[in-house]
Amino acid sequence: MKRYELIIVGAGPAGLSAAIEAAKRNMQVVVFDENSRPGGQLFKQIHKFFGSKEHKAKTRGFIIGEELLVQAKELGVEVILNATVIGLYREKEVCVMQDGQLVHYKGDNIIVAAGAAENMVTFRGWTLPGVIGAGAAQTMMNLHGVKPGERILMVGSGNVGLVVSFQLLQAGCKVVGVIDAAKRIGGYGVHAAKLTRTGVPFYLSHTIVEAEGGDHVTGAVIAEVDDKWQTVPGTQKHLEADTICIAVGLSPMSQLVRMAGCETADDPRKGGLVPVCNEYGETSIPGIFAAGDVVGIEEASSAMIQGRIAGMAAAERSGYLEEDEMSALFLEANSSLSQLRQGMFSHVNKGRTDLTETDEGYRLSASLLSRGYVEDSEIQEFPCAVSHTPGVHPVIECTQNIPCNPCQDACRFGCIRVGETITSLPQIREDTKCVGCGMCVANCSGQAIFLVDEDYDESHASITIPYEFLPLPEKGAAGTALSRSGDRLCRAVVSDVRSVKAMDHTNLVTMLVPKEFAGSARFIEFEEG
Repeated sequence: MKRYELIIVGAGPAGLSAAIEAAKRNMQVVVFDENSRPGGQLFKQIHKFFGSKEHKAKTRGFIIGEELLVQAKELGVEVILNATVIGLYREKEVCVMQDGQLVHYKGDNIIVAAGAAENMVTFRGWTLPGVIGAGAAQTMMNLHGVKPGERILMVGSGNVGLVVSFQLLQAGCKVVGVIDAAKRIGGYGVHAAKLTRTGVPFYLSHTIVEAEGGDHVTGAVIAEVDDKWQTVPGTQKHLEADTICIAVGLSPMSQLVRMAGCETADDPRKGGLVPVCNEYGETSIPGIFAAGDVVGIEEASSAMIQGRIAGMAAAERSGYLEEDEMSALFLEANSSLSQLRQGMFSHVNKGRTDLTETDEGYRLSASLLSRGYVEDSEIQEFPCAVSHTPGVHPVIECTQNIPCNPCQDACRFGCIRVGETITSLPQIREDTKCVGCGMCVANCSGQAIFLVDEDYDESHASITIPYEFLPLPEKGAAGTALSRSGDRLCRAVVSDVRSVKAMDHTNLVTMLVPKEFAGSARFIEFEEG
């Protein structure tokens, strides 16, 4: 039986981060993962992360995964793939299925970073080919370059459903709608807004009734639900779709910690049954730790910090780290983690529907929560979203307290300030002048910043938007400007396209529209072909 000082289950963001921290202290570390490639969900995530610079904000998930792998390799971490851990025992022994054989390993410390599994809902036809999890769709697109379908219905409006829906658009699919039984959108408003302005409709207080088809999905039937989650007779709608994506939440994969006899608790705010851990991630069994989604569903940024803490704690337990140093490192890491857990999307606010204002006292947009966009009348209440400063200037349509501040770091002239906490709404400083570089537009993880010049010429305004679709339009191309709600407004002409390495594939497309649409045009649509 081979022995390691630290055995980690799962080569995702939490597991790799834990391995790196432990290996930095010269621990002998092995990571087992059932997949054929490491990185967990990171390599499927082509969107930019939220948070601050220390949380890898404005960096795409797959790039973060590549960086973690390089660090782990340089530190001598052994990563064993296609290895399924099927047993974990109190004595810190694991059973691993490798190459068709059952192999036993002994660890001085164990960190379980097994992640989470997608939830599923059942309905008529749910076993038809074409009904898939949103994670499966993401795997097909972003790992294998395969379109899941042509016309997609997304079930679920949490961050996973919203992010994957946008990536489906990027892959060339048509998203025929996003439905959710809840009355309000579950994910970040900026994710919903960038979908809505492309024309994707939201159907809230709706559920899926049936997947139509014989040997594969050919359509979907949805219907409204009442306050008791029952379908309302006479409200059924038919949507043409060949694929139905399910994004109705995740459940922590806590089977291994339960098998070992660790104390667990059923916590709906964390996604279900999770191990009871101390501040370092150590379970009720000394030497067995847990980190990442297995201890509660959060973003990958939080999982990486939790992994780091668990890795350092394992190093301290084995004598590779002094208690005083560990305490100082923990305080720093925990402070970083606390930043991500502030605001209206924090753990303590999960599931709340009574929030009516931002931390700054601005009224939350009712249309954003119920329809996926901020109405013109509501956007007027947010000072950063309305400005008549002469010349080009940023317009920021970030209206919720999301943990994110890369816009502040992007502007070398200090035009944008977020404030003391990363969940504060960004503010535009009136004592500075925008030079129109567009770095704030490109670095905004929520694609919620635009450069506007109401007085481009006598009859036109210019609007610079973030653009992450292919093919890129050419200068002079004509299209149709769309509003925040996805309505067609007017003819728009591309006056500039900027693509530079520092913008990391977020291209800047500047369109000219009649002046009266300067405050409402937020996307440009081109005819297919």
